[in-house]
Amino acid sequence: MRRTLPSFAAVTLACLLTACGGDTGTTDTASTTVTPSADASTDAAPAAIAPSATPTTAAPAAPAPAETLTAKPKPPAAPALTCKQLAGAHVGSAKAPYNGYPDHLPLTEGRWSGEDGATVLLQKPCGIGDLDGDGAADAVGVVALNGGGSGTFFTVLAWRNSGGKPAFRALADLGDRTPVLSVKVAGQQATVVWLTRSDGRSMAELAIRRTSTYRLSGPTLAEVGHTDAPYTP
Repeated sequence: MRRTLPSFAAVTLACLLTACGGDTGTTDTASTTVTPSADASTDAAPAAIAPSATPTTAAPAAPAPAETLTAKPKPPAAPALTCKQLAGAHVGSAKAPYNGYPDHLPLTEGRWSGEDGATVLLQKPCGIGDLDGDGAADAVGVVALNGGGSGTFFTVLAWRNSGGKPAFRALADLGDRTPVLSVKVAGQQATVVWLTRSDGRSMAELAIRRTSTYRLSGPTLAEVGHTDAPYTP
């Protein structure tokens, strides 16, 4: 018994030293991987949960107010010219000289008299209407020039409407002793009915009733056409 006990105690001591990993003992035993049980996760502090990003729906933008287009009011048309106003109008201008005069001739009560003895008389035929397309009624009239001799030269004149007053614009010469019967303005044209003669006839022989149509062309009234009919005094 005495031999067995010490041996047993020695074995036990060696076993304890080996199992407990004493300071002087080493083991080649393979390390054991310990897998934590599922319950271990419950002991750990819960991970912080990021708040879910809730998509924010932007409020629809208010529609821009529709732009209100306000039509600009048209300026009021000037008062229509009258045939009576032509009695105090100017005849000719520096841009459109009348019968060689370098400047305008001012009518007074439908008449102008020059130092050379010439006279200009406003004739009765007159037409009122828009000749240049600006919406204001212009005037077309006729004057006759007598230089002191037997000849009387007729001219058709156009005055534009300048704020309700006649401003000389253009002219068309008809010639000697060619009286005008009527003037009408419509469709930006002036229609003039006047008397003339065929070539080779004397100045006193008025045998043609001519209807001429004129349009503005710069400082002149350009004839765009005419028709003739026989005329008997």
